[in-house]
Amino acid sequence: MKILLLGYGKMGQMIEKLALERNHSIVAKITVDNRHDLDSLSTNDIDVAIDFSQPSAAPDNIKWCIDHKIPVVVGTTGWASHKAEVDQYCNDNGGTYLVASNFSIGVNIFFKLNKFLAKLMNSQADYEVSMKEIHHTHKLDAPSGTAITLAEGVMENLPSKTKWVNEASDKPEELSIISERVDPAPGTHSIYYDSKIDSIEITHTAHSREGFAMGALLVAEWLPNQKGIKTMEDFLQF
Repeated sequence: MKILLLGYGKMGQMIEKLALERNHSIVAKITVDNRHDLDSLSTNDIDVAIDFSQPSAAPDNIKWCIDHKIPVVVGTTGWASHKAEVDQYCNDNGGTYLVASNFSIGVNIFFKLNKFLAKLMNSQADYEVSMKEIHHTHKLDAPSGTAITLAEGVMENLPSKTKWVNEASDKPEELSIISERVDPAPGTHSIYYDSKIDSIEITHTAHSREGFAMGALLVAEWLPNQKGIKTMEDFLQF
């Protein structure tokens, strides 16, 4: 495939490495410094775009891809307030895109496990739920997009929790997410259920970025044959 990379940080570089190993080619690498190069690209030479850019750039990048009929895989987080608008733009203009807070296959299994555990715990009033996420110091957003997805999975199945907060909280309606930034730390996410008599904990720990990058690349190989707004559950078929 011919791939357009939107953003060329550590994730973009890892995706490039894996893409070349899988005999794909990189048409262009667009960053904040050369975004004007988009105007000179021949969009007929692009099969798919992969966006790991910045929260401020992602919505416009996605719309550009939709305008040019290029399916786009989006791993950039931190722009959720614009998602409804981008979804509408995609639907109105016949675009194709998939956005995920995490492309790791293991993490997406963890998302399902998190929802199932929260559903089981809904009838156990003696347990209090909380979360922690740990990332490297270059991680720009807090909590992480993965942590927010996990929090949404908890709240979907625990109606007593109506909002998440990025701090410790004693308010019964708030789900506390503690964010830590240390090096090196590709990413650890934990959900805790604590009572006076015991604790239940589930944790996912990434050992490198390669799982995230390979997942995004596998989605990019699948997406050109799809249409509309897709999810990781569509891709994984569970």
